[in-house]
Amino acid sequence: MTTIVKATTKGQITLPIRWRQNFPTDRYIIKEKGGKLEIAPFNLERLEKQEEYTVFDAIRDNKGKGIRAKDLVKALKKAL
Repeated sequence: MTTIVKATTKGQITLPIRWRQNFPTDRYIIKEKGGKLEIAPFNLERLEKQEEYTVFDAIRDNKGKGIRAKDLVKALKKAL
């Protein structure tokens, strides 16, 4: 489904309720990708259950030091 939404004067957009009702969250991840915006639901519980050890490119992002997914989840919960 495609919908056109208008940004407010503060740059905010509203996701239609029929989309929001499909996801058990009120937080979303927005990425700029190839001149487009990609919006995906953010789910901390799903992130906690993932098997991957490193959640970002440690060499590029953190001078070679990785971070465990469960440690990232703890930090995110603290920040929220």
